[in-house]
Amino acid sequence: MHKTIIKGLIFLFLVSACKNKTTENTITPTKEEQSTIEKTEEIPPFFELSLAQWSIHKAIKSGEIDIFDFAKKAKELGFTGIEYVSQLYTNKYKDSKDPEKAFKQLVDTLQLKSKASNIQNLLIMIDHEGDLAAIDEKERNQSVENHKKWVDAAQALGCHSIRVNLFGSNDPKQWIEVATDGLQKLSAYAATKKINVIVENHGYLSSNASLLITVIKNVNTPNCGTLPDFGNFCLEREEGKRWGTKCLKEYPKYKGVQEMMPFAKAVSAKSYDFDSEGNETTIDYKKMLEIIKAAGYQGYIGVEYEGERLEEIEGVIATRDLLINASKQLN
Repeated sequence: MHKTIIKGLIFLFLVSACKNKTTENTITPTKEEQSTIEKTEEIPPFFELSLAQWSIHKAIKSGEIDIFDFAKKAKELGFTGIEYVSQLYTNKYKDSKDPEKAFKQLVDTLQLKSKASNIQNLLIMIDHEGDLAAIDEKERNQSVENHKKWVDAAQALGCHSIRVNLFGSNDPKQWIEVATDGLQKLSAYAATKKINVIVENHGYLSSNASLLITVIKNVNTPNCGTLPDFGNFCLEREEGKRWGTKCLKEYPKYKGVQEMMPFAKAVSAKSYDFDSEGNETTIDYKKMLEIIKAAGYQGYIGVEYEGERLEEIEGVIATRDLLINASKQLN
């Protein structure tokens, strides 16, 4: 046989052998195996993550973190949205010779900083601007006026909401009446700026979710809603104080979040401490996420660490990771 023909036959034999070997080593998964593979593929959370500025308030107050680096720090930690805390900026404008001008410069600076970090401004948590559920109408009206500059700031920053408190009367029947009045007035103004006014369960009667929902329904406007917080369901503290003392009575947290979710325009994942497996020691995050998902919520969930054992950044990271890991356990 001609040498060229022999070489050709040998080549074809080797190619055929390689193909057969490749076919023999290729395993096609069964339907059951393919289903398991698909289920184990990482599914992204049904929510996006934001950072509540209160999580790092100690570092900001001590000067460890520059308050104007908030957006940058949040971005570095993997967040795509941020939630401001008004009280941390008070000294940046109140003591100025021209508070209004200083306030505008503050807002302009925050806008530039957030844009530079390519991060979304979501909301501003308002504190120390008066009680929207004050018994005295003049005092209540003044509180509404005090909040208006923050509505304007939220609009300028591209936020969707301001978070307010409903402190004032502690008589349930009276509280419903005055809280409704204060919220209606502020929400009417905020509507002209296309800003939501959302109420957090933040102590005393505002932490009674059933009563709070009554108020929200009474206000009856699309831009007035809730900000369910995983914690902060304390109804009464020692010595009648708002903060800093032992909680004597608490509203059921899972029931409370479930009641608030139909009106939620934001959600706050409060955390205090973690066990060796990374779970929050007082809050079942998987259960909370199940409640939130069942409500059809698909917005941001804000990380708000308030613990003492871990350093603030450690606590933020632990909370962030817990939310991501807990979301993977959902069906």
